[in-house]
Amino acid sequence: MKREKADVMKNMQYVLNMRPVLNKDALFSDGSEYYRCPSEPMPGDIVKIRFRTQRNNVDAVYLVYGDVRQEMEIWSSFNGFDYYETQIKMGEDIFRYHFEVVYGWVTCYYTYQGVSVNSEERTEFEIYPGYHTPAWAKGAVMYQIFVDRFYNGDPSNDVATGEYSYIGDVSVHVDDWGKVPAVMGVREFYGGDLQGILDKLDYLQDLGVEVLYLNPVFVSPSNHKYDIQDYDYIDPHYGKIVEDTDEGILQNGDRDNSHAWKYIRRVTDKRNLEASNQLFAQLTEEIHKRGMKIILDGVFNHCGSFNKWMDRERIYENQEGYPMGAYISADSPYRNFFSFYDQNRWPYNPSYDGWWAHDTLPKLNYEGSRELYDYVLEIGKKWVSPPYNVDGWRLDVAADLGHSNEFNHQFWKDFRKAVKEANPEAIILAEHYGNPESWLMGDEWDTVMNYDAFMEPLTWFLTGMEKHSDEYRQDLYGNSDAFIGAMKNHMRSLHMSAFYTAMNELSNHDHSRFLTRTNHRVGRISYAGAEAASSGINPAIMREAVAVQMTWPGAPTVYYGDEAGVCGFTDPDNRRTYPWGREDQSLIDFHKVMIRIHKEYGFLREGSLKFLWNDYQGLCYGRFSNDEQMIVILNNRDYDRDVEIEVWQTGISRLEEATLKRILLTYRDGFTTEEYSYIANAGVIHVPMPAFGAMILYHKCDDTVSEK
Repeated sequence: MKREKADVMKNMQYVLNMRPVLNKDALFSDGSEYYRCPSEPMPGDIVKIRFRTQRNNVDAVYLVYGDVRQEMEIWSSFNGFDYYETQIKMGEDIFRYHFEVVYGWVTCYYTYQGVSVNSEERTEFEIYPGYHTPAWAKGAVMYQIFVDRFYNGDPSNDVATGEYSYIGDVSVHVDDWGKVPAVMGVREFYGGDLQGILDKLDYLQDLGVEVLYLNPVFVSPSNHKYDIQDYDYIDPHYGKIVEDTDEGILQNGDRDNSHAWKYIRRVTDKRNLEASNQLFAQLTEEIHKRGMKIILDGVFNHCGSFNKWMDRERIYENQEGYPMGAYISADSPYRNFFSFYDQNRWPYNPSYDGWWAHDTLPKLNYEGSRELYDYVLEIGKKWVSPPYNVDGWRLDVAADLGHSNEFNHQFWKDFRKAVKEANPEAIILAEHYGNPESWLMGDEWDTVMNYDAFMEPLTWFLTGMEKHSDEYRQDLYGNSDAFIGAMKNHMRSLHMSAFYTAMNELSNHDHSRFLTRTNHRVGRISYAGAEAASSGINPAIMREAVAVQMTWPGAPTVYYGDEAGVCGFTDPDNRRTYPWGREDQSLIDFHKVMIRIHKEYGFLREGSLKFLWNDYQGLCYGRFSNDEQMIVILNNRDYDRDVEIEVWQTGISRLEEATLKRILLTYRDGFTTEEYSYIANAGVIHVPMPAFGAMILYHKCDDTVSEK
């Protein structure tokens, strides 16, 4: 009885002396430079780690790592928040940590996923010592160009109809720039080239582009060029043809490429190849003069059946200066570059291993040839070195390279060393679906194309569509909880260094155009037809998506023509030509505004991110630094509504009125940059949101965080 009375008295005493309830929404930390300094430490560095709470709201904060529970001290107090700090010395191994927050009798934990009642190892913050990604790539505005479809600057290098045969039919020169690509359009060529890119650099610079990413540009028989024929040279059909012939077009019914003399001259004559490389060097020099960067597409898992190492099409068989291909002869120096199933089929051995069984895409056999291994490492170095000085590689199907996971990792470790020795600030960016963590340890890839933590969740939320337009899901359309959950889950696997450099695309050459997805139409051009891709589209939803793209952490990447209103189902329909003279100028203007905002507010490149509010078809998040805040609000419903947002969670004071400036509003029928002010009382704003609208608000604190 006495013990029960004592417990009651203790509880009453606690209630009488109770402070305001623990404000869980005020608790915050992340891996940005504002909460981890330096954000990319080297072994031996002293790292400052910080944590935010509501002012005078907790008893203690501890940094917990391994068996260590290290108490943190208040470093600064500002705008109603306390900022705690402690230091650790960076070792050689991955450093994993979380925070323990003590409030009276209550203890909670803060991990990458936020506040929890218990800590879980898989949600801890992580620091990878020595993990450095190029500063220029963090938040860089990129622009992806599918070269054949961008602009024809030099008609003299166009592929001719009947110039050669590929996959059962001859090459076709398309005379109508506006023609929709054929279903089996791999042999169609519209004439886009490097000169076309040179001619349009003023346009790209005016748009605000900082980095060009080019789909493959090396000698290849297809228009997509993921079937490389010669890694050492730019395709003369994209570059310069100085030695040509009017003869050698295949005659009707002839599919034998050993008769394709015009093609053979164009792609094997070293004068054409060297002239094309020289033009490419001029392009990169001009890009760099403008303060821009350029990334090339590296296709190293497989090559093409036309490749000079294989030579299935007998392009090189009788050409001076080219050894026999592995298809031609068992004595070829390239025999071990490929895996042959039947060792008794030469000459002309077709029994090689093809990627996904495609005989036009021979898989490269790195395990069987150290010469091949070293050669491709040299290719990686060559193009990031003078005179080309490319600023990095996008790696095609990078996880597929090799025949084992262990070998794959070893190759990319060596590839990184080779490339970074030649150009330490070159980016290594991989195409990857699924969890990329095992490649993102700081010694292989820098980052990835961000499907899982950007393109897919945003597409499901705003359109309900799968990224190929192959499926519509009502349960994911407008489901902001699913969006937030997917983003949090997948963002963790990127770490902060990879996160800020990840390629954030709405569309690309492998998926349907985002503008097409806004019509909720499941379809492909093969059965739905081209017109269906642009029927019932909603540009306002596209503008919402661009507003997110340009304010989200990572490198916002525009797929050529997206900014001009190009529609299209998935490959090949997504590869329509840029509509010069028929652009959606309003959408271009909107992209210019959003790119300007992205570049003007520097904290968007490496600032913090916090979700502030969400409901069905509604979402709000904040991007912020120590003294600047940006609030992004979406209303994807088809009617106007009022929303209430607790903006104080981004660091805005609740102790006094704060004025937030509206810098952009997009709505059903257009957009405006006319400024308008909203007053936050006690850190809360009430905002009228238009249908299919996005609003961006900005605030700068009068004072800055200062050390106590």
